Amino acid sequence: MKSLWFKSIATSAIIAVAGCAPSAHEAPAPAQTVLAPAFVTPATTSGDVGSAIVVPGTDHAHGRIVAATGFGGLEIYDLDGKRLKSIPGGDLAGVAIGYDVPLGDARTTVLAAADAEDNSLRLYTMDNAMPVLAAHTSPLDFAVEGVCLMSSHRNGALYAFVIGEDGSIAQQIVYADADGKLQTRRVRLIHLPSKLKGCVASRDGHLYVAEETVGIWRLQGNPEADLSPTVIDTTGSGHLGEETKGLALYDGGKGHHWLFASDSSEGRINVYDLAHDGRFVGSVSVSGTKGDTPIEEPGALFASSMNLGKAFPHGMLLVGDEDGGANYKQVSMADVARTLGLEPGTAQDPRKHEPPAIATVTALVETKPVASPGDAADDPAIWANPDDPAASLVVATDKKAGMYVYDMQGHPVDFRPDGNMNNTDLRTGFMLGGNKSVLVTASDRTHKTAAIYRLDTAARKLVPVADGKQDTGMRDPYGLCMYQDTAHDKTYLFINTGEGLMRQWRLDAGDNGRVRIHRVRDFHFDSQVEGCVADDASHTLYVDEEDVGIWKLGAAPDAGDAKTSIDRISDNPALKSDLEGVGIYHLGNGRGYIVASVQGNDNYAVYRLEGDHAYLGSFAVVADPARGIDGISQTDGLEVTSRNLGPGFEHGAMIAQDGRNVMPQENQNYKYVPWDAIARALHLDVREQP
Repeated sequence: MKSLWFKSIATSAIIAVAGCAPSAHEAPAPAQTVLAPAFVTPATTSGDVGSAIVVPGTDHAHGRIVAATGFGGLEIYDLDGKRLKSIPGGDLAGVAIGYDVPLGDARTTVLAAADAEDNSLRLYTMDNAMPVLAAHTSPLDFAVEGVCLMSSHRNGALYAFVIGEDGSIAQQIVYADADGKLQTRRVRLIHLPSKLKGCVASRDGHLYVAEETVGIWRLQGNPEADLSPTVIDTTGSGHLGEETKGLALYDGGKGHHWLFASDSSEGRINVYDLAHDGRFVGSVSVSGTKGDTPIEEPGALFASSMNLGKAFPHGMLLVGDEDGGANYKQVSMADVARTLGLEPGTAQDPRKHEPPAIATVTALVETKPVASPGDAADDPAIWANPDDPAASLVVATDKKAGMYVYDMQGHPVDFRPDGNMNNTDLRTGFMLGGNKSVLVTASDRTHKTAAIYRLDTAARKLVPVADGKQDTGMRDPYGLCMYQDTAHDKTYLFINTGEGLMRQWRLDAGDNGRVRIHRVRDFHFDSQVEGCVADDASHTLYVDEEDVGIWKLGAAPDAGDAKTSIDRISDNPALKSDLEGVGIYHLGNGRGYIVASVQGNDNYAVYRLEGDHAYLGSFAVVADPARGIDGISQTDGLEVTSRNLGPGFEHGAMIAQDGRNVMPQENQNYKYVPWDAIARALHLDVREQP
């Protein structure tokens, strides 16, 4: 079942927001000025003018203009506007470029062109400043209007956004397969209510789209984040006329980020200051040649801050003019800045990317999505099979339906529709009916109870063993973890609530082979807690207080309520609320690592288990397009083990809930990440297996 949560922005919400532009847009507009282009390209051979880009050269004056010209394919011009070459290729409506893209053992420049003839993408690499066709993708299921590219600031992954006449935005990841050939894979499909005419993506991960008769939107381009739609400007009530077409971004460094928009029905180009929340700065018009009347309907736009020679010391604004000669006007960005009273900032080379700010890894396996739509999957627990690691199992919750058991390939092997199960945990060696058992517990929000099961490891299923209803006395039993005191042969259960109450029970087995809970302790936090994990060896409990930080306290029932802070959100920039799941990777002899889910920025923070619990760094789980497994985001629950779980997981794994399951868009699921990958990314140790 597909999840509509990622798939669309509700039409009613869009209409409500579009009815009024932000107050920053209400400032009076400066007087409009007509600018003369420094150069004008010849008319395209087809008479069509799609979007165009400027490709920097090896020096200031030797760049190229690459334009999509309908059935004329790609046309290449020098920076003086002279046509150099035509490259046939379908009916090209738009073109975009991405730099430093991995291709086999090398990195290259990739150009994407939207082919309106068969509604596909044509992918090119650059050879001596000329595009060379590298791939022609499968058709999309809508009529395409254009394309823009975005490099992920997390790991450099290249995303293509293909926009359509019906308001569709197909986000695809561009990657090289095992043979070094370019491929694409759909990540998600977004819907706006009406025709889209232009898009552009920024280095910081935002996507700007022009909904032709509605206005301009800013969306999150990272598929692992909320769309977070924001209106920049609207038609009618804002600074836009009846029709908006092209968009372009100017990057002049910190404090100098501008968005250009073709206000086509008004014959002008609007400028917005993105450093000040998209404030409307003013408008300019562009003449056909010096002294001519302005372009009647400016179309596609492109902006660069690079020094492109004597005529363009602060870059170029490229304007498509379909009605006034079927050509492209090349305007000095210095003239635009001077006219609007703006400082152009400093040149930014789009070919240079900042190194990723955080270490990244990929998942090796993902589970089949849970059956329930929306926010449903939540928390896993891992049973490592000591005799056959590849036959290990993962127990996980669907907090709208019940309990799953998955194998190490992510296939469900058991499901119990027992209620809204939020968190789960397990312990081995629990004596039940005279036999050592794997005991599984879960917080049952439907019945306000502690659900208790025996994991039948041979049959690979959960068997209920609660001795009747085990009432928690809680309004909403929420987070859960277990603790085992092997020295005293006791096993305990912790459950917390949204109000900060945490309650501890002893798990007692009866002669009837059933288990009851016996309350032994209550303690409190100042605000909501959820994720918790116990280190049985040190008798220590670790708890995430969602908006505060990570705490430790004694796990024994007589340990009291004294707490020690491990880390606080206010003290560590790597942390951002909410903090959710937490797990422990054991190295032995009291050493190991604490791993906590930082839901607010989709990262995972790692601390030493021993000593002063030093913060060691954070990592993110990103997409592996070759395997078709997306990254992990919005994680609620996770579990970590250093036990051998079979091929690919010989040194253990982190298994985490994925709150936004894309590529393709589906219900939530769980991802399996090899600990080896995490250890390499953060220079951590792995536990050697016996």
